[in-house]
Amino acid sequence: MYPKTKTSIRLRQAVLAAFLAGVNAGVYAQPEALPANLKDVFDAAWARQPESQALLMRRDAVQAQRRAAAAWTPEPPALEISNKTDRLTRNDGARELEAGIAIPLWLPGERSNSGALADAQTAAVESRVEAARLRLAATVREAWWNWERTRIDADIARGQLDNARRIATDVARRVKAGDLAQADQHQADGAVAAAEAAVAQAEAGATTAQQQLKALTGSVALAAPTGTSPAEVEPTSSDMPIHPALNELQDRAAVAERTAALAAKQSRANPELTLSTTRERGAFGERYDQAITVGIRIPFGAGPRHDSRVAAARADAVEAQAQFALDRARLQSEREAAEVRVNAARTQLAAAERRATLARETRGFFDKSFRLGETDLPTRLRIEAEATEAERQAARSRIELASAISTWRQALGLLPQ
Repeated sequence: MYPKTKTSIRLRQAVLAAFLAGVNAGVYAQPEALPANLKDVFDAAWARQPESQALLMRRDAVQAQRRAAAAWTPEPPALEISNKTDRLTRNDGARELEAGIAIPLWLPGERSNSGALADAQTAAVESRVEAARLRLAATVREAWWNWERTRIDADIARGQLDNARRIATDVARRVKAGDLAQADQHQADGAVAAAEAAVAQAEAGATTAQQQLKALTGSVALAAPTGTSPAEVEPTSSDMPIHPALNELQDRAAVAERTAALAAKQSRANPELTLSTTRERGAFGERYDQAITVGIRIPFGAGPRHDSRVAAARADAVEAQAQFALDRARLQSEREAAEVRVNAARTQLAAAERRATLARETRGFFDKSFRLGETDLPTRLRIEAEATEAERQAARSRIELASAISTWRQALGLLPQ
């Protein structure tokens, strides 16, 4: 048996990882990783949504309803056939055969209101989809920027670990030369251990955030971009469309109003025009007589059931209009708050970048003085920690500004781009 050195263990782990990756790729045929782009992630997430998968069928349904509203009759005609005979009783030869067709008729104003309702439902289908897309965009944006935050934290933590190891190596060399005490070596090694723990925690957070994003997209892996992902374009005065949520409520109110108008016209069942022909004889040996019958069937009023339908439709219209007023005020407040947050984030970023620049310069000064023996180790480690924290704050401030712009676009009803 050969001894299990660190090199052999790493080699075995690498071979095992490669083997498992090949098995997974061959057996499950997983799709390729998504590019690190917010719009592409949103598009992938939208393709998996129930509203997206049912959109074509909903469009077909409203188009069929529009064709039905444009038809000549509210319902298809019906064929009526009857045969009367005395064969089972006296059997004197009496026969009567009647064949006819019953044609339903539109009530006054019913056809035009049916067409208006079909048009309103067509618009409602599209606005419902746009509102669903915007709701999904909010979820994707939150997951995306959370991943960006955790990824930046992991990058900063790895950088801090590299610096801690570099300092520990320098301390070990100087301890061996007798320039520093063994206690300094312990302190430097403790800083490395703390940095390793911070890296493990940050990478765990980044993995968790990545898995949450993958749950939306269904992808195997997300390709991490180099550096910070590009932020969405800051909206301008021209980027002020009607919010999809308000469009949805407007269309819902329109559908309810058209439904109420149609229900008001449908105060009774549809009348029917009947056209039939009758062929009959009274007994054996008599000639068959031919007759044509034209008739109309007019139902009575629907009464309380009709009143109930009209009242329910009007209640839906009033509810949608009231909700529209509430949401319009809420969205206006969200827009103003989002714009204020962007301005605040921009100010915070400027301050954080100034602090990071000063901290990097200070770290360079103390790093040089430490190597010359003019600065003790605790001071050097403190300066390193301050510089790392300043870099982390600057990186997080850049993410927060990008996230604030994304939230502002969300409040304006704009999809990821």
